[in-house]
Amino acid sequence: MAFRPEELALDAPPVIFEDAGHSSGNTHTTPAKATWRPLYRHECVFGPPVFDSVMDNLIRNPNINSTWLFRADILHDAEDGPANPATPADEADSLAFVADIPSFVGFELQRHVIRKLIPRNTLRDKPLDQTCLIYKSNPGGEAVERTLVIYLPHVSTPSDMPFYHPVVKGIAFVHEWTPAESCGSISLSYLFFDEQDRTVDKLIRTAFQLLMVIHKHGKGRVQGYQKRVHHDVLLPQARVQDTYTKLKQKHARSLIKGWAEQTDPEKHIFEDICIAAFMIELWRNMYGEGPFPGFVDVGCGNGLLVHILNQEGFSGWGFDARSRTSWASYSTRVRSLSGEEQDSLRELVLLPTYVSRGGSGDGFDEQKAHDGVFPKGTFIISNHADELTPWTPILAAVSDCPFISIPCCSHDLSGKLFRASPPKDKTKADSTYSSFVGWVSEIAAECGWEVEQEMLRIPSTRNAAIVGRKRTGDISSVDIPALVHKYGGTAGYFDAVVRLMKQPPSTHEHEASDTGPSVGKKSKGKTPKQKQHKAG
Repeated sequence: MAFRPEELALDAPPVIFEDAGHSSGNTHTTPAKATWRPLYRHECVFGPPVFDSVMDNLIRNPNINSTWLFRADILHDAEDGPANPATPADEADSLAFVADIPSFVGFELQRHVIRKLIPRNTLRDKPLDQTCLIYKSNPGGEAVERTLVIYLPHVSTPSDMPFYHPVVKGIAFVHEWTPAESCGSISLSYLFFDEQDRTVDKLIRTAFQLLMVIHKHGKGRVQGYQKRVHHDVLLPQARVQDTYTKLKQKHARSLIKGWAEQTDPEKHIFEDICIAAFMIELWRNMYGEGPFPGFVDVGCGNGLLVHILNQEGFSGWGFDARSRTSWASYSTRVRSLSGEEQDSLRELVLLPTYVSRGGSGDGFDEQKAHDGVFPKGTFIISNHADELTPWTPILAAVSDCPFISIPCCSHDLSGKLFRASPPKDKTKADSTYSSFVGWVSEIAAECGWEVEQEMLRIPSTRNAAIVGRKRTGDISSVDIPALVHKYGGTAGYFDAVVRLMKQPPSTHEHEASDTGPSVGKKSKGKTPKQKQHKAG
């Protein structure tokens, strides 16, 4: 069933009616006998349980309806009744405005939620408190079951409404279902500030979109849709997003202004700020107030992530096979826990000790190579590191270091492009990317890591993060050479490193092939040889 709603006439009779004689609360936001004007109606094939589930998800995740929003913080959620006026001191301001709870003819209030809508840019848009009310039709054996969901923003005048919310006093969603016929409908009504607003195009378009989302999600669930992407598994959404907001306000403007690469600054900067926010909150969980052991970013590309983390007091360094123009601005001197000082960005090619040195070594420079062995406890970051991605859990196991790997392009241990077998977990997508993530996770598990996974909220489709911070066994029980052989071996890796070392540096090439967060897109269509500059 395609979404083709019936647009109701201006004088269409209301779908719901307030009962002015029954309401609770201490602040009036709706007048007596307020008129809720219906705008759209559409047939549906999902019953009350599906509608309830869809609306609960939309209440908790308003970002589904608006890209201007991060999330909703639930301030109050109870069966029936208004919020308790004796709220904790830290919530007193948020709940100062308790909306009058209207009563509707033929409905009984079942649930009362107060949420705070959190915008992406709090410097531009203010958060908004909003009451969400869920009603069910009165029992009595009626042939039609009805559910009513009301949104009441906590504002008194149209000028108080933030940009991301339609300028109306209230929004009503009605679901009607006839069990005997297994069919129903959904409709949307507005409570306008001014009756003339019924003809405002923007409000009408918004109503169309809001109802379309409900129809889409409800229809998808009936057809057996199961969510495959699960965010916020390792860390609470609010913590990471709040840290992201602070970092963005602190760093974004100056980073964009001083961008030295030829790539899109906003794409790279906001993505790396997102990753930095996740890393900072992950480390706070892992290390608390204790000493931070330092980090290393393998295949660090333009060095931006290293720069942001150092600016935030987390000491570490990164390396890549080629320097970038931006390194002149981002590289600093950092001190390790042992007291050693070094440059935060260094030009090195990774050559793990488990790579065979067979072949011609003519042109190989040991001083330009790193063997992938790091001080115990150093946190290893592998952010879209291409050829280094499958090596990350192996290096972490050998050095006894926790790690995070954010895979991008699919490479095997020899550095060649390849496609991994589809995931064994059939709930996962069988795309090239999902297959690669599953393959790297298998390597990590065989290295003795308790593999955790998070889908990062970054502006990239390559957003899976594989995290290893706990071990399931001692590294001595892992036969690393046998594991490397099992997963394809390293034939050709050393020769590729030698060829890379022979290549003369080219400033233009470095800028154009910037190996930041979107390296996967930039490498599309290139051969393994051409892409070897990323990580060796």
